[in-house]
Amino acid sequence: MAGDRRRAVRRVLVGTLVLNVLVVVLKVVVGLWTGSLSVLADALHSVTDSLNNVLGLVTNQLSSPEPDRDHPYGHQKFEAVGALGIAAMLGIACFEIFKGAIDRLIQGIKPMEVGSTDLWILLLVLGINIFVAFYERSVGRRLQSPILIADAYHTMSDIWITISVLVGLLGIWIFNWPWLDVIMTFPVALLVLWSCWCVLRDNLPWLVDEVAIAPEAIHQVVMEVAGVVNCHKIASRGLLGRQVFIDMHLIVEAQDVKTAHDITEAVEAKLEERYAPVRITIHVEPPSYHEEDITYRQPT
Repeated sequence: MAGDRRRAVRRVLVGTLVLNVLVVVLKVVVGLWTGSLSVLADALHSVTDSLNNVLGLVTNQLSSPEPDRDHPYGHQKFEAVGALGIAAMLGIACFEIFKGAIDRLIQGIKPMEVGSTDLWILLLVLGINIFVAFYERSVGRRLQSPILIADAYHTMSDIWITISVLVGLLGIWIFNWPWLDVIMTFPVALLVLWSCWCVLRDNLPWLVDEVAIAPEAIHQVVMEVAGVVNCHKIASRGLLGRQVFIDMHLIVEAQDVKTAHDITEAVEAKLEERYAPVRITIHVEPPSYHEEDITYRQPT
């Protein structure tokens, strides 16, 4: 099943790579044709789209969920690392866009010629971006793939960027306002920066092992199992719906090892039913043990 998921992610990445390369070519043609800084900045952003697809293909190949001797918890965090690579590329693109706009302001704004053909090409680009973003996001959510969801965020920013660029070129075409091209470059950069933040926000918690499930929720599920006296030192990490790891200390009402084992098996089955896929580690303690706190202390 995991292999099938990775193959599905790979097919999406290859398809979007082809479309993103086409988008880059079209934007570069329009940018060089018109001399538009905002279009060239948009093309630079689209170059990172293509690089992201390549990065996604590499990390997808490495991100097998199956454990091995060197990676006993699987390799899934490689996808989150790939998503951070996307965030880094977005940050670089943002810097280059700002730098280009400031250089143009310092050097002086030159006249531009914009034709209806340029606008039609950008409308085609916009349509491609809309298709890629919604398709990637849909498949990414269905497959629980961080790399596809992150790339969809990136492409969503491309949609707004292309719309901003179109507005600027329309102003130049209709009113002959060449300064509008430089002005529209700044919202392009801000949208790229926002996409960078969204990718970081969604992937850093996974990489730093932030809690995946509230300890109180796990405690409530576990206490429904017959033979459980209490559980404490509950910890969880991972990505809910993808792979979660749960650790806990379990106090059980049992006089022999077999009874204690049966109770822990029932606890694992209950948690698996609620939060699958999940890997659970349980430390069993006797009924005489007492502990009031169900989780670790809050950081000071």
